[in-house]
Amino acid sequence: MSTMRVSLPTSLKSFVDEQVTHRGFATRSAYIRALIRHDRDRQHLRSLMFEGGTSASSVTADTTYFQKLRDGIAPHARIGEGR
Repeated sequence: MSTMRVSLPTSLKSFVDEQVTHRGFATRSAYIRALIRHDRDRQHLRSLMFEGGTSASSVTADTTYFQKLRDGIAPHARIGEGR
């Protein structure tokens, strides 16, 4: 694992320390790693959504399409009935 040194103003360092304490992170580094992973995942999701939004539709979302979805879910919704 590599090391990165980050300088923060006192107010931000205090905020990080509070987050570590109140949110159960083991260390400041663990908190910062979680923030970076969250941002990376958010950017990835955003790119997937943009890609999906600009791609051609593969199905027509009409009444028949939604009825097929309902029909596929209905058998699973009955699991556990009558207990």
